Amino acid sequence: MRAESDQRSLFGEILDWMLAPLLLIWPMSVFLTWLVAQGIANKPYDRELGEMARTLGLQVSVEAARGSGSGKARYALSPEAAALLRADETDTVYYQVLGTQGEFLSGDRALPLPGEDEPVAAWELRYRDEELPGDSVRVAYLWVWPEGQAGGKMMLVQVAETLGKRSRLTNEIIKGVILPQFVILPLAVLLVWLALARGIAPLNELQRRIRSRDSSDLSPIDERRIPDEVAPLVRAINDLLGRLDQSISGQKHFLADAAHQLKTPLAGLRMQAELAQREIDLGRSSPSELKLSLQQISLSSQRAAHMVNQLLAMARAEDNEHSARRVEVNLVELAMETVRDFVPRAMDKRIDLGYEGPETSTSSLRLLGHPVLIRELIRNLVDNALLYTPTGGTVTVRIMEDPFGQVTVLQVEDSGPGIAPTEREQVFQPFYRSLGTNVDGSGLGLAIVREIALQHEAELSVDDTRPRKPGLNTDAEGQGPGARFTVRFHAYAKAIEPGDA
Repeated sequence: MRAESDQRSLFGEILDWMLAPLLLIWPMSVFLTWLVAQGIANKPYDRELGEMARTLGLQVSVEAARGSGSGKARYALSPEAAALLRADETDTVYYQVLGTQGEFLSGDRALPLPGEDEPVAAWELRYRDEELPGDSVRVAYLWVWPEGQAGGKMMLVQVAETLGKRSRLTNEIIKGVILPQFVILPLAVLLVWLALARGIAPLNELQRRIRSRDSSDLSPIDERRIPDEVAPLVRAINDLLGRLDQSISGQKHFLADAAHQLKTPLAGLRMQAELAQREIDLGRSSPSELKLSLQQISLSSQRAAHMVNQLLAMARAEDNEHSARRVEVNLVELAMETVRDFVPRAMDKRIDLGYEGPETSTSSLRLLGHPVLIRELIRNLVDNALLYTPTGGTVTVRIMEDPFGQVTVLQVEDSGPGIAPTEREQVFQPFYRSLGTNVDGSGLGLAIVREIALQHEAELSVDDTRPRKPGLNTDAEGQGPGARFTVRFHAYAKAIEPGDA
């Protein structure tokens, strides 16, 4: 299925947004040019038509004054004047004269009359457009009084002309304006194209510089030769390159430390195997010596397997996509199961391992998280406590309910030597071990705990189980200040339904 958002060209996008308005405005420009051309073409011909109407009005006024003695206005255009009106070879000229009573006196009866609601003003020249059968005309008209009279009803004089000359002049004006645009428009498109190509050239140069880089080159991109508009993008890329460089450096350091840590158990395996083989070849191997070599081989293989498991757990904890798939987790149930799993190991070391907190059936607190990672967090805390607690000590896993239902608190405390305040940040670094403890561990457990806590937005802290005594690491009973690891998860309350118990 094709993706909804296909890759688009920035060049084409800008070109579309620049040319689309231009192509949209061009028809509007043609229409406005036509309107302006009509206005320009009408002015000289309206002036000529108006002069004809005014001249005819003067003649009508004089003739009407001469015939006023008979009591009836009369008018007849002379044959010479009528021939002059019809002399235009392009357009047809019509005229009409109506008497003071609105009666037809002379001219063309087909000319329409002005609107009845139009105000009447003597000798005021006006224009309008009309339609005759089969033709459109421009009409100039005015009302006149017979000469020597300034009162009473007025006579209407109208002169009309077809629009042939006007249309021809309008077309000539439009041609003179529009035809150059057919040359200018492609030229404008070409100039826009060239301007865009020149403007995008720095982006193409930036692309070339990035493509020519070696895959291991994570140095910042030079920002001095890029446009200001692209500078924020380049700065964001440089920030990403810096974070990638830091992440890759951390991974390289982690892999180097992991390889170094794996060398010890693997070297032990090889040495014990070679020693046993040498003794067998020399015929000096006894069952007890062979058993001791096999025990050392087993111990080294256990160390190597533990190291590999811890590395895998660290990789899972750092996988953001994996940890993002969260479900409802019962922390009490996971803590109790972990305690039960470590009971045999605690009994072998004669350590009192216990759980304090609500029971699974009565707890209503839950948290959202990844069950596998939460279980790994608890296991590493308990494993770390058992490693550093001496024989006869105590390890306690505790779950405390927040009365306000905001957090769920997990605590794992022991009675071991504790962690000095100056080392409490360093113990969460991969492969770091507290000095002077002589404990055989991978140094990854607490680093995994911190990473899982960060993935779940939990607060992780460490302090002493009991107050420290100056200059003493243990008390009279051989117990140290101990270490208490506290993890505060965001929680939400869930009502217990019948049958959940």
